[in-house]
Amino acid sequence: MNALKINTNRLLPFLNGFDNQQLAAEAEEARRKLIAGTGAGNDFLGWLDWPEKISHEIVEKITADVVRLTPKIKFFVVIGIGGSYLGARAVIEALQDSFALAGRGSCPVVIYAGHTLSEDYYADLMRLLDSTDYAVAVISKSGTTTEPAVAFRIIKAHMERKYGRKGAAERTIAITDAHRGALRQIALDEGYSMYEIPDDIGGRFSVLTPVGLLPIAMAGFDIEALLAGAREMREVCLNEADPQRNPALLYAMARQTALRKGYPVEMLVNFVPQLVYLAEWWKQLYGESEGKEHRGILPHSATFTTDLHSMGQYIQDGQRLMMETVLSVAKPKNSVAIPFDEKNLDGLNYLQGKTINEINHCAQEGTEMAHNTGGVPVLEIEVPEVSERTLGQLIYFFEFACGVSAYMNGVNPFNQPGVEAYKSNMFRLLGKPGV
Repeated sequence: MNALKINTNRLLPFLNGFDNQQLAAEAEEARRKLIAGTGAGNDFLGWLDWPEKISHEIVEKITADVVRLTPKIKFFVVIGIGGSYLGARAVIEALQDSFALAGRGSCPVVIYAGHTLSEDYYADLMRLLDSTDYAVAVISKSGTTTEPAVAFRIIKAHMERKYGRKGAAERTIAITDAHRGALRQIALDEGYSMYEIPDDIGGRFSVLTPVGLLPIAMAGFDIEALLAGAREMREVCLNEADPQRNPALLYAMARQTALRKGYPVEMLVNFVPQLVYLAEWWKQLYGESEGKEHRGILPHSATFTTDLHSMGQYIQDGQRLMMETVLSVAKPKNSVAIPFDEKNLDGLNYLQGKTINEINHCAQEGTEMAHNTGGVPVLEIEVPEVSERTLGQLIYFFEFACGVSAYMNGVNPFNQPGVEAYKSNMFRLLGKPGV
């Protein structure tokens, strides 16, 4: 059952005509186009049915690799960029302890490479790997994307010096194209454990494939529950045409109406810092999917109450160009109450016995009220808790809504032609042969 709720009470006053028949018809047309595969980019719709289609053999193989490697390692290095690592990181950081200096139970700590070209980052990483045992998942369809390819070349050489070529191969997992590419050939030559990225699923839609599932499982979290949540949301998204019963349609309609009403920026905010990387994944999903042909909503994010002390002034009193989407969590995992202090020098005894969560929700409600009064349309997306199931629902919800929203705005959600521009310039500056 879908546990996700959307509250539009603080949005509707700004968006006259939000729920008119024309807008609902546009959203329904986009939904049908997505499901029928008749829109642009229809060769990249494999994610729509993946939560249902994923085989037990894939899940069992992931479990076997986790069981095989866990006793040998303290760190698991995920090499990838963009969709090849952001989804996994979003789920892991949402679920793990906020101060996770060790793995969950006997599981290794998941760390990341291939998402930067910072020399100091790699120097620090190699010093860590010098002194500990580790394994690697390298994630790339081609194997030639600069950032992960550079990282893998460095780490592969280090592993072979440390463990020998055979030992390094036993500690390396490749997640790559099913038929071609440099990484696939390296994996076959070296005998790596290997997973295939489905041809019809693009990187930013791949978190529920082995791209995300393997690192999430290695971190000790329940990928079956994650997939179950995605399946629940899929049933709603594919079978409900009424926006009041289909939250993905409602969200897409809200975004597109806000854009047409002069709000070209969406600020995704949360009051739970564990969700920072979920927002990073969301920014890539919507930025790469919608930012084309000089169109689209600029996705931005903030974590409150922290960023209220930096961005709060602008959001409250700056240009009226953004809608605010609040990702709200009803119930935390833990409870921490405010104690009584006899001297009460800080004046906080009025909060005695209240939990941090009660205070946080009052801060959220007060913020939504203030921003709304200040002229910001506010949409609230509420989940009951942060768990594998609710994260599975959220991931599928955001993916489906992204496809609908992009089609409503007349762009192909599944390509990213603009990403190639910086690469061409970089290759030319580096003197790459043939460029």
